[in-house]
Amino acid sequence: MTQPFISVVSRLLAVGLVLLVSACSSGPEKPKASPLPVVSGNFKVQPAWKSQVGTTASHLLASVHGQQLAVASTQGQLAVMDVLSGRDIWRINLNTPIQAGVGGDGRRFAVVTQANELVVAQSGQVLWRQILPALSYTPPLVAGDRVFVMTGDRAVAAFDADTGQRLWGQQRPSDPLLLRQAGLLMPLGDNLLVGWGGRLASLNPLTGAVRWESLVGVTRGTNEVERLVDLVAGASRQGNLLCVRSFQTSVACLDGLTGRMLWSRPAQGHQGLDGNEQTLVGVESDGKVLAWQRSTGNPLWSQDALRFRGLSLPLLLNNAVVVGDQEGWVHFLSPQDGKALQRMATDGSAITGKPILAGQMLVVVTRNGGVFGFRPE
Repeated sequence: MTQPFISVVSRLLAVGLVLLVSACSSGPEKPKASPLPVVSGNFKVQPAWKSQVGTTASHLLASVHGQQLAVASTQGQLAVMDVLSGRDIWRINLNTPIQAGVGGDGRRFAVVTQANELVVAQSGQVLWRQILPALSYTPPLVAGDRVFVMTGDRAVAAFDADTGQRLWGQQRPSDPLLLRQAGLLMPLGDNLLVGWGGRLASLNPLTGAVRWESLVGVTRGTNEVERLVDLVAGASRQGNLLCVRSFQTSVACLDGLTGRMLWSRPAQGHQGLDGNEQTLVGVESDGKVLAWQRSTGNPLWSQDALRFRGLSLPLLLNNAVVVGDQEGWVHFLSPQDGKALQRMATDGSAITGKPILAGQMLVVVTRNGGVFGFRPE
């Protein structure tokens, strides 16, 4: 887990003062990580393959499209791999550091460089590049023959996926402070859902017109840092029911087509959620793993055996909750009570992003650029 950062953002550019927000402690010393818990062994998983892409960051996320796994590295590599074997389908070096990515539709794959450049590639060749007005921390979304981008000031723009032509741009007034981490940008039906501060907005993906906005996270505190509220990447969707996290304030579920709020609960996390039709799971900033009943928000269980271990976003399988930690361990927890079932080692560096399930293969990516495939039995 990387600690979340905050940047002061002007109306046009995400620049200026950067402040570290400690999600785990306000004291001068970092809390000591919990010792590794004893595992029951009631979950079977085997290493399947390993690959390498170079150093990654938490906002460089892998994505899966059928049998294809797309991974980007901070140094500029963009690779598409076969998820069953870990072998490259194609790989290119963009020769410039990558800031955000990777997003794709199985044919075209998009990243944003540290030079504010949106780059779209296909079959190992760069299709086009476009300069953005601000840095982006959110992986681009490729859908409906368009590439959608959210910049650090939470402005949203759409580009033609084949030509790179800018189609539209949309922005609401910027909040005084915005998170320097991936925001919420996702499709749902014919809606483009974006997080604007503490609000979830639905845009028309063809024109950028705002269809509705729903207040999810409410500001609080006595200064700008404490009043910071923003919807973070990593929403959990089941049908039209969408569950989202507002940075360090709440977890909420709402109708993704209308914005009607179903329930909201206080929560102190800064990463996204995962779930199935019955259960929603999330990780608090101190490493406590929580589960809620999806339909009502009622708490199901809380597990603190992994506190202060720098956990990744969670993945909920049928018979395990999967999280990675800052030492490269992949933990498998019981979906009934959160107790440790099994764990697997990687390369000793932090698991970044979210564990991914592709068919019968579980994939994690580490900060040192290791890409590991595991086969749950």
